Amino acid sequence: MQNFLRIQLITSHINLILMGFFLFVSGLQAQSLQENDKKLNRETNKILKNAEEELGENDFSSAEASYRKAVSKNESSATARYNMANMYYGKEKPAQATSRYKQAAKVAETKEDKHDVFHNMGNSYMDQKKYAEAIGAYKNALRNNPTDEQTRYNLALAKKMLEKEQQENKDQDDKKDDQEDKEKEKEDQNKDKKEDDKGEKDKKDQGDNKENEGGDKEKEPKKEPEKPDDKGEPKDQKEQKDEKGEQEKEQPQQPQPGQLSPQQIKNLLEAMNNEEKKVQDKINAEKAKGAKTKTAKDW
Repeated sequence: MQNFLRIQLITSHINLILMGFFLFVSGLQAQSLQENDKKLNRETNKILKNAEEELGENDFSSAEASYRKAVSKNESSATARYNMANMYYGKEKPAQATSRYKQAAKVAETKEDKHDVFHNMGNSYMDQKKYAEAIGAYKNALRNNPTDEQTRYNLALAKKMLEKEQQENKDQDDKKDDQEDKEKEKEDQNKDKKEDDKGEKDKKDQGDNKENEGGDKEKEPKKEPEKPDDKGEPKDQKEQKDEKGEQEKEQPQQPQPGQLSPQQIKNLLEAMNNEEKKVQDKINAEKAKGAKTKTAKDW
């Protein structure tokens, strides 16, 4: 029994010794980490101090390089990112500033640091006219410090600017819609006018075609109704009769049965004239026999 108790006491002492050893080691490790953090922070702050000096000399390139070095060296440093964002903001580069403010907000630990980061982030959004994002940033700043009146004022201003922008966009959209409606109405009017003009042209063409057809008919001599002449016969019938009479004149008349033809009468007259001439010649010859012939010329 005494041996058992002795063993328990020895075990307890060993556990106490081990626990103390672990506590000692942990303390040393914590102290070492703290020393490393302090060292890292000192080195980071030194780089940030150089960056601020370079920025004060308007050496923007060198200052930017120093801030990048500080951020790369100490990834958990909200100060390095915050100061670098402020540098971009001061150089009127709000988009780059916003990016660095977002990084700083992720690693910021105290409410005060978070308030400062979100407040300046809201300012960078305002410069970009991103009023909705600015409102969100200012609200986050007020959650970490509800008493900051400057942040509250900036929030109200951001809301007012957003309302104005939305109204302007609405007016612009309405104006655009009105313009589109007017253009569509004008297109419809032009379309209707073209259709009306086409209809009028078609009607005019039809009218011209009818006039041309009427003109062709007027060019043809009108056939007036035949008027009777003095004898009561139509003109065409009279002309036909006249033509028939001319044809009858040109053709020799055929003798009627029992009558001499004109040619026969002519031949008969010629024969009679010949006989009469013979008789007269004979008479004249008898008279010539009883007359003296006078051969000498009287002096």
